[in-house]
Amino acid sequence: MKIAVTGKGGVGKTTLASALAVILSENYKVYAIDADPDMNLLGSLGIHQPVTPISKMKGLIKERTGAEPGSSFGDVFKINPTISDLPESLSTNYDSDGKLKILVMGTVDKGGDGCVCPASVMLKAILRNLIIKKNEMVILDMEAGIEHLGRRTAEAVDVMIIVAEPGLKSLETASRIKKLATDIGIQNVVAVINKVSSSMEEKFVAEKLGQMGVDVLGSIPRDEIVVQADMEGRPLVDYPNSVALQSISKIAENLLKNGPSN
Repeated sequence: MKIAVTGKGGVGKTTLASALAVILSENYKVYAIDADPDMNLLGSLGIHQPVTPISKMKGLIKERTGAEPGSSFGDVFKINPTISDLPESLSTNYDSDGKLKILVMGTVDKGGDGCVCPASVMLKAILRNLIIKKNEMVILDMEAGIEHLGRRTAEAVDVMIIVAEPGLKSLETASRIKKLATDIGIQNVVAVINKVSSSMEEKFVAEKLGQMGVDVLGSIPRDEIVVQADMEGRPLVDYPNSVALQSISKIAENLLKNGPSN
C-alpha cells in the first residue's frame, strides 16, 4: 500500500505519518518518506542525528543524472537516472530489524511546479521507484502542494490522507488539496480529523469534508501527550497510554481493511 499524508502546516500530519509508519512496520516492511521541506519526520520518530537530504547530495545527483544540481534548463542530463539501489542505501533505519526505513528527500531550491532540473528529476525518479516498483508499504509525509508527485507517480498512490483540524483555514487547504489530488489522478482521497476537543468540532469538520466529497477515515482527540513527546524528542509510540496513539492505531486498522495489502 502506498499512502500519502498531507495537510496544512501545523495540523499534525507528521505525527500521523510517523506513528502510522511505526505501527504498520510491526507486520510489514515500510519506507517512510519525508517529502516536506520542513523535514521533521526523523525527529518525530526520535532520530536526531543529522541527515543530508537527497536533494543536497550534489555528487550523487551529478553521478546519476550527469549534471550538477542547479544546472540551467538548457543543460543536458538524464531524465531517467538509475536509482533502484538508492532507497535502500540512502535510508536511515528506525530499528535494528530494518523493517522501517526513512528517506529524507529535501526540496529543490530552483524553479516552481514545472522545474525540470537534475535534483528534481532525481527526487521524482526515487519516488516513482518506491511507489510504482517496490512492494513494501510506503508512507509519504508531504507538504500541501504535493509537488514531488508527478501525474504517473500519483496515479499509483493507493490513498491520500488529508489531515484537517477544526478551523476554516485547515478546511480551505483541504479543499485545495482535494482538487489538486483529483487533477493529478489520485482516486482515493480521505481525511483524518486531528486535535478534536468535542463532538461538535468533529461533526463540523466532518460535514465540511463531506461537502468536498472527502470521507473521514478516523479522528484523533487533542492529546497533551503529543506535546510531551515532541518536547522530549521521542516517538509517540513510546507513550502507549496516549489517546492519540490509540486512535491512530484504529486508523491503521481501517487502512488495512479498506486498501491493498502490499
